[in-house]
Amino acid sequence: MGSIRTLNGDIAAGQLGVTYSHDHIYCIPPYWAERNDDDLLLDDLQASERELADFRQVGGKAIYDATAPDYGRQVVAVAEMAKRQQLHVIATAGFNKGFLWSSQRPGSTQSFAAWIEGASIDQLAEHVSREVTEGIEGSRYRAGVVKCGTGYNTISPLERKTMEAIVRAQQSTGAPMHSHTEMGTMGLEQARIFKQLGLDLSRLCFAHMDRNPDPWYHRQIANTGAFLSFDGMSRIKYYPEHIRTQAILALCKRGYQKQILLGGDFARKSMSAHYGKGGLGLKFILADWRPRFIEEAQEAGFDGEALLHDFFVDNPARYFAFS
Repeated sequence: MGSIRTLNGDIAAGQLGVTYSHDHIYCIPPYWAERNDDDLLLDDLQASERELADFRQVGGKAIYDATAPDYGRQVVAVAEMAKRQQLHVIATAGFNKGFLWSSQRPGSTQSFAAWIEGASIDQLAEHVSREVTEGIEGSRYRAGVVKCGTGYNTISPLERKTMEAIVRAQQSTGAPMHSHTEMGTMGLEQARIFKQLGLDLSRLCFAHMDRNPDPWYHRQIANTGAFLSFDGMSRIKYYPEHIRTQAILALCKRGYQKQILLGGDFARKSMSAHYGKGGLGLKFILADWRPRFIEEAQEAGFDGEALLHDFFVDNPARYFAFS
């Protein structure tokens, strides 16, 4: 395996440790700021750092911060927090999803949409690649993952353009690739496009697979060789927690446990234990969800501890390593 690129330097894959493979730490998405949706603004440095401290205290070692530039990435602040808390944080280059792109691009008078439309695919790919190889927004901090995304049951022309740019950036840098799927949709459609573009799908992770807890769909995604991210723990408003566990175990029964990643997509003040909303906090998955999963896995005939070692340690170490 190659090395893993964290905000505070490259590390050997074996150094990564217990990893959340999709979260957000401190970010101010311009789309939501413009709409005064305060819950979606993780804009309190101290509160965010307390969440990291809680994560470390329950055994967490590393987080993939899936915050793309169009979601209000704050890379210097996050890198400094990670260093103080002695955690590995992996940053993102690339794009999220199209409806966010009406907002103005930081440091520019253009919207994200106007920039994406006006630039060539090669120019977009080169920009993303430089954030991986040189640094983000003039800083010394480098991204360790490239990202793109699509909407709910649709892929817009601009989203399709960013998909191609991100594939090119992945191929030129060897970075792992993360794909946002809105409500877990369009994964198979994305996979067909990525395959046509020549992507090695074993370098890709599809996010939000548990928003669409369809065992057949998950098997088809797994058959592409890609990783699947289950990253909605605690969101009972969608369905009871056992639905996610059943979906994960259904994959394991068919031998796909080496392609599963876990995270919380922690992205709201109301999810936080330290933003004054009384939420469950970043520690929830390791402190509370983990023992429940072990119990349910054992009831189903699995070694729950061994599965979680794959999901939290071994699988992230393989996925986040550069090829």
